[in-house]
Amino acid sequence: MLKLARYLRNYKKESIIGPLFKMLEAFFELLVPLVVADMVDNGIAKGDKAYIYKAAIIMVLLGVVGLVCSLIAQFFAAKASVGFGTELRDDLFAHMNRLSYAELDKAGTSTLVTRITSDMNQVQSGVNMILRLFLRSPFIVVGALVAAFLVNAKVAVIFVIAAPILALIIYGIMVLTIPMYSKAQKALDTISLATREGLNGARVIRAFGRQQDETEEFTEDCNRLLKLQKRVGKVSVAMNPLTYVVVNLAIAAIIMQGGKQVDAGVITQGEVMALVNYMTQILNALVALQVLIVSFTKAMASAKRVNEVLALTPTVLDKESFSLQKTGGEDAPAVVFDNVSFTYPGAKEEALTGLTFAVKKGQTVGVIGGTGSGKSSLVNLLPRFYDVTKGAVLIDGVDVRDYPQRELRSKIGMVPQKAILFSGTIRDNMKWGKEDATDEEINEALLIAQAKEFVDAKEGRLDYMLNQGGKNLSGGQRQRLTIARALVRKPEILILDDSASALDFATDAALRRALTERTKGMTVFMVSQRTATIQNADVILVLEDGEIVGIGTHKELQETCEVYKEICQSQVSAEEVEA
Repeated sequence: MLKLARYLRNYKKESIIGPLFKMLEAFFELLVPLVVADMVDNGIAKGDKAYIYKAAIIMVLLGVVGLVCSLIAQFFAAKASVGFGTELRDDLFAHMNRLSYAELDKAGTSTLVTRITSDMNQVQSGVNMILRLFLRSPFIVVGALVAAFLVNAKVAVIFVIAAPILALIIYGIMVLTIPMYSKAQKALDTISLATREGLNGARVIRAFGRQQDETEEFTEDCNRLLKLQKRVGKVSVAMNPLTYVVVNLAIAAIIMQGGKQVDAGVITQGEVMALVNYMTQILNALVALQVLIVSFTKAMASAKRVNEVLALTPTVLDKESFSLQKTGGEDAPAVVFDNVSFTYPGAKEEALTGLTFAVKKGQTVGVIGGTGSGKSSLVNLLPRFYDVTKGAVLIDGVDVRDYPQRELRSKIGMVPQKAILFSGTIRDNMKWGKEDATDEEINEALLIAQAKEFVDAKEGRLDYMLNQGGKNLSGGQRQRLTIARALVRKPEILILDDSASALDFATDAALRRALTERTKGMTVFMVSQRTATIQNADVILVLEDGEIVGIGTHKELQETCEVYKEICQSQVSAEEVEA
């Protein structure tokens, strides 16, 4: 929690005023038993009604002033905690966006969602409780002890014995529950993952008739969380009865000892009542402290998980200073892979090994190979989603690590394997590539991507609203829109990572033809499983187990590369391959 305290820097005033007014409320509350004692000794004992009314008015005033102080404290504590939560949540989301693919793969989507939602709410609630009760409860306990000694030192010894026992009980329960809450939050991660997979894969689950199995697995996850929460709950609830036992025993001891002191004429009945009230106030303060401890324990466990995300260091970082000195001048190749090797974090084997090739500006490059051959890994190195392990990737003669990431990615239009669209209009989605894009530019990109016809058929055309993920479109329509989105920005390099897999052959052919005719000067990387998609490329890279086993045109590779020939024969007849 201390590491996150910096997010209160803009709420210093609120963080001081809130606890301060809570202490003022506690101070007025500590005066009430003294007024009661005075009322009993000087009003009730003497039958002085005027004195009783006067004391009653003072008690009401103390209550009203305490209420006002409490409301002020609640307001400022809430303002500080909500502001804290907003700044931390914003910073956490921004930090997640700075993480490279390596860190996102390591952390996992489901746990990140849990940490920015459930864990963040726990931390924010913990800050609110701390500002409200952290000073008030100890102040009540200490204040009641001091007041008890002022009333009668001999009887107040009971307070001195009871207070350390109560503190020990609270501390012991806190030590036991912190790791339990951490385990419970991890179990919540599992439920978040199961929920996400269940919703995203709903069609597949139903297609295989696995609803019952998924429900049973989800129930098991929920029962596991329930057991953890019950276990921590059993430990937490022990605080109330244990503290009540200690306090009630202390009250009984006060009454017994106080009675003896009254008989001896050392103290008055009103003072005994004041001592009992102070012990009751200590009990109420400890009950409030119990709520704080439970909330604080949860917040501590959640804060640790939030700090784990903030501690993730992005491996893909911009340099502090940039000197984009091109090698080769204006004639430099658009892309150069210079003995590039790449290993995924935590992997034992290289995904790419010793890749060396150059691509001229305006060339179309086909990338083909079997599943797991490294096709996507290769193109993901261009926008620097990952950093190479060995060698260098150069764009326009400059190592991609020497570019500011924003500038590098402004040169590249990326169309990933999975078509991702966002809720909003088609126009909104198209402007992701270029914020100030005109309708003419958007329509041109849609025309090239073979998407204009179905967009014009939609109600509202560019103003047609897409559901989350574009679920109200077919797979092929989503792919064409993602291609159009990349084309809107008119990138120097266009990467199509198997992004036409849902298109029929006629649409695929029309797309390739439009790209050739309308994107002059644009360097295009086309990753595909179909030989028909990449056979007209200027150069084709054939990958196998992360290595280039063939490079050349379609015709050249048919004669020189057995792997490419096998891929072709698996998709078309031998006569068509030779043709």
